[in-house]
Amino acid sequence: MTVLGNGISRRAVLLSAAALSACNGARPKGAVPPKTLEAAVAGAWRSSADRARDPWRHPAESLRFWGLKPGATVVEFWPGAGWYSDIVAPYLAATGGKFYAAGLQPGDPEGQAMMAAYRHRLEASPGLYGKIGFSAFGPTSGPVAPAGSADLALFLRNLHNWMAAGLAEKAFRDAFAALKPGGVLGVEEHRADPAAVPDVMAASGYVPQAYVIQLGQEAGFTLAAASEINANPKDDHNHPFGVWTLPPVRRSSLRGQPADPNFDHAKYDAVGESDRMTLKFVKPLSKPDSPHG
Repeated sequence: MTVLGNGISRRAVLLSAAALSACNGARPKGAVPPKTLEAAVAGAWRSSADRARDPWRHPAESLRFWGLKPGATVVEFWPGAGWYSDIVAPYLAATGGKFYAAGLQPGDPEGQAMMAAYRHRLEASPGLYGKIGFSAFGPTSGPVAPAGSADLALFLRNLHNWMAAGLAEKAFRDAFAALKPGGVLGVEEHRADPAAVPDVMAASGYVPQAYVIQLGQEAGFTLAAASEINANPKDDHNHPFGVWTLPPVRRSSLRGQPADPNFDHAKYDAVGESDRMTLKFVKPLSKPDSPHG
């Protein structure tokens, strides 16, 4: 199974190099277990490139909106290179919580290389990240966490990939099963123009907000709130290479083709990162099981 449009090859190589340089059992230089969300976001272990994106992704505000609390149990689906894991896992480790990383199901070589580097990096610093619960999410994967154990599940800019792979409905079902009654599913996703024709393959990377809400409700969730924390009114959702034309990917050619050295990025760099929906779904107290089984 191929993961679409997220620069896996480049990030996998970088992560592999970082993983090889990590010291087993050591805490990254300057790392102090963060007992507040602000400390986790400001963590010295986060890369400068990751921290440079905070004004676009608003991690502290988003996690508060989704209701992250000290000592919580959290499942992140497809954590990728670990942008959010580097905030959430240390915070949970420092406050007595539990973090589950539901990575790609075995089958995609590039994705597996990325997940192996991610896992090595986190396991190499248990003093910072704690004992991570590693699981998988894919076409035939089992539970992402023990049933009814999680306070919060996170879908972070991955729904377009799952739609293209026919996995979107399963993602919602698996999150529903992992969450406690009253637990929250937090979604951050590139948001399509409401007037755009719905595309079940999400080829542009943009997804209609109404469709995401429909998927959540069909899985048994209730939409508790929608926020404009990660909105970007400068994004007109219409770019030659989809959402990946914008930072941080900055694509200048079709996927799989050599980069175009003459492509003018200025217009798209001025837009910044994509316009995104930020949704909060809740598993009802009265529905301990998904209507889909």
